[in-house]
Amino acid sequence: MLFSLSEYLTQFHSGFNVFQYLTLRTILGVLTALIISLIVGPVMIRYLNSYKIGQSVRSDGPESHLSKEGTPTMGGALILVAIVTSTLMWADLSSRFVWVVLFVTIGFGAIGWVDDYRKIVFGNSRGLSARLKIFWQSLIGLIAALALYHTAQFPIETQLIVPFIKNILIDLGWFYVVLTYFVIVGSSNAVNLTDGLDGLAILPTVLVGGALGVFAYLTGNFNFSNYLGIPYVPGVGEMVVFCGALVGAGLGFLWFNTYPAQVFMGDVGALALGAALGTVAVIVRQELVLFIMGGIFVAETLSVMVQVSSFKLTGKRVFRMAPLHHHYELKGWPEPRIIVRFWIITLVLVLVGLASLKIR
Repeated sequence: MLFSLSEYLTQFHSGFNVFQYLTLRTILGVLTALIISLIVGPVMIRYLNSYKIGQSVRSDGPESHLSKEGTPTMGGALILVAIVTSTLMWADLSSRFVWVVLFVTIGFGAIGWVDDYRKIVFGNSRGLSARLKIFWQSLIGLIAALALYHTAQFPIETQLIVPFIKNILIDLGWFYVVLTYFVIVGSSNAVNLTDGLDGLAILPTVLVGGALGVFAYLTGNFNFSNYLGIPYVPGVGEMVVFCGALVGAGLGFLWFNTYPAQVFMGDVGALALGAALGTVAVIVRQELVLFIMGGIFVAETLSVMVQVSSFKLTGKRVFRMAPLHHHYELKGWPEPRIIVRFWIITLVLVLVGLASLKIR
């Protein structure tokens, strides 16, 4: 909105041209989302407390989590409000990419909201049934995938880029829709599985989101993409504004979610943020790099898959408990140690992913 307003005002004063720069709008997006989070956060936490919208802890989880019972949840709504508001203010709303990523973020957030609501109202820690959850996730993911496929204007938009290898572009055809679907839905559920400790999921999300913003800026700039030898995708530069809003909102939420957490994001936040990362990765053509940078999310998901498969096939468990962070809890690791070490691993993986820009 403010971007469009600045375009109109340039006819009266050339100084408003400064708002045409992606870098400035990204910085303003980060600060806007951060300020919204910090201002609205305490109000939301008081509201959640007053209406007893608290976390329902599973009885079969680690005993250390019993003390978290009643901690306000659904704080992810704060993240979504900050991201959406900041994006609408500073992004170019004529960009189809902006609307696709907002659609996915809000849609998955709505699924998470229903899931959290059922947990709270009915006192059931399992919330929305797995069948209903995957149905709605699949519907939104497929709509987004088909929208991106049918509105693609250049061949590169539906080609797979292989990181660290130069000039290898795989034309996906209709398989692009399948890949996009799995990236969006898979990323959403992976972040949701990781969101089990105070601050564990939000900082890796911020780090990966910020890195995807770097990819968006460079991929959408002809000069930089030509210099780095990466494919140029017109129009994806606007994704850096969205990523900036995600970073600002995530850092603002971390202020209240850091150990010991004053509020949990709930599925409304985790599902939406994971889907947002997957969508941005698809748009900037870095699905494989997302797999690298989001290694913690991948490990958490694989730990659940391995645990379930092993128990069904052999009756034995590979881990003491899944997802992976619970395994280390039951080994006696203090919660802050697990959180910080997972953060460190994510930072290293993000740097590896960014290195793919130059090492080709």
